[in-house]
Amino acid sequence: MNRSILIVICDFLLVSLLTFSTLDISKVGDEANPPTVPTAATPKPATARQDLGDAMRQALAEERKDHAQLLSELAQTRASLGQKQALLAEQESVIKEREKQLQETENLIRTREQQIKNQEKQIQDREQQVRIFQQQVAASEDRAHRMQQEQASLQGQYQTAISNLQALNNELKNNAVQNMLTKEGLAATEAEAKEQAARAAALQEQLAQLAQSNQVAQVEKQRLNTQLQLAESEKKAATENAVHLQEQVKAERAEKAKLADSVKTLAANTGALAQKIDANHPLAPNAVFSAVATNRVDLHFDAMRAGLFGIESNKRQDTKIVLVSNGTNTFALCHIRDTPLTLSVPGAEWQSLTAMLSRNYASCAMPAISFLQTDPRVVLIPVTKAQAQALGGQVYQLAPNPLAFQEAVVVGTRDNYYGECKFQIDLSIPNYLIMDRNSLKGLFGKFNPSAGDLVFSKNGDLIGVMANNTFCVILPRLDAITTIQLGDDIRAQHTGPVLETLANIISDLPSALR
Repeated sequence: MNRSILIVICDFLLVSLLTFSTLDISKVGDEANPPTVPTAATPKPATARQDLGDAMRQALAEERKDHAQLLSELAQTRASLGQKQALLAEQESVIKEREKQLQETENLIRTREQQIKNQEKQIQDREQQVRIFQQQVAASEDRAHRMQQEQASLQGQYQTAISNLQALNNELKNNAVQNMLTKEGLAATEAEAKEQAARAAALQEQLAQLAQSNQVAQVEKQRLNTQLQLAESEKKAATENAVHLQEQVKAERAEKAKLADSVKTLAANTGALAQKIDANHPLAPNAVFSAVATNRVDLHFDAMRAGLFGIESNKRQDTKIVLVSNGTNTFALCHIRDTPLTLSVPGAEWQSLTAMLSRNYASCAMPAISFLQTDPRVVLIPVTKAQAQALGGQVYQLAPNPLAFQEAVVVGTRDNYYGECKFQIDLSIPNYLIMDRNSLKGLFGKFNPSAGDLVFSKNGDLIGVMANNTFCVILPRLDAITTIQLGDDIRAQHTGPVLETLANIISDLPSALR
């Protein structure tokens, strides 16, 4: 229920009670004293009902004004969100078109690569064919060379036979020799001459056959040379075509790379725009609290120090916290009031201090605690990546723009309460927000924000921690001013002077921040 309407209803009930009480008192007075007749007419005073009506009308007018302002802000937010969503849809359409072009380019590249493989296979086939033709040409040349040698040998034998035949003919024609020869010698000479003639004819026939074979071999050689030249020409053309296809593939791959870079750039821009839209899209406080309640981690402290008369004093502290990251390191975050420690002068000397984080069935012992440089009341507990993974749950991010929304969601760490609250800034205290307690809207259980409560932005990022009941310390970074190592024996660290120094830092702050 709106606060203004609630005040008006309370006023109405109070005025009604006073009115009824006044009437009863008037009746008692009338019974004791008789009524007197007024001597003159007096102006009738305004009744309480009229005052109440005026107040309600004024409250209603203010409520309508606030409602109209909220409607105007809602319309502006919806218009801005619609523009951003339209831009996001346009970029997604461009990405889809670029991805389609990229897919077509990849298909074309695969086709070109297949063509190159086919061309390379054709080149290999042509090279094999060229080698076969070269071998055939070499064999033909070798055979022609042997035939030429054989022809030369036969030619020599033929010339020898012709010479012998001519010599015998000359002997036969020589009269002197004919007279000296006997008939047997003459017959032998004639037989030898016939044999030489037959041998010469056979050699002549062999020469003719060799000449014909040589001619056939020359024709075959010419044919093989022609085929070899044709195969080499086809191989050259296929090689040139393969080189051309490779250049095309190279160009298409370059175009593919450009398209891929363009798609990546558009995707990055789209992701950034989507993140920006998400960052500017407020969540319901119920959603923020539900996420915090789901991801909270239990923090348990055990501490011991020497009390009066040497008696040991043990102290335990339990609270629920969240894990937060500054982009580099992860910390468990809490207020000094959620630990056994206190910032006081003089500071307490602790003998032992241990801390344990647990969630579900996982637990981790913490090695140290640190104190925030901006405000030492905020305690930082370093958590390793492995420990954060073991504990599970969401690791919250620091709000990059804490002032993006006018309201914040305050979540209690000890009790299950949460609510929505407006805040203001004061330039004289730049690291703090002033929480407007008059605008507090409790949404679950009691709502009485106090030191240590966590403050979230409307999009779920962590803004800071309530330093006291009014001021929230902003966490732009998570820088520590000092650290205390945890363990069963920490007396060597002299926690007293450390805590006293931190207390002096708090005492130097403006009185409203203490």
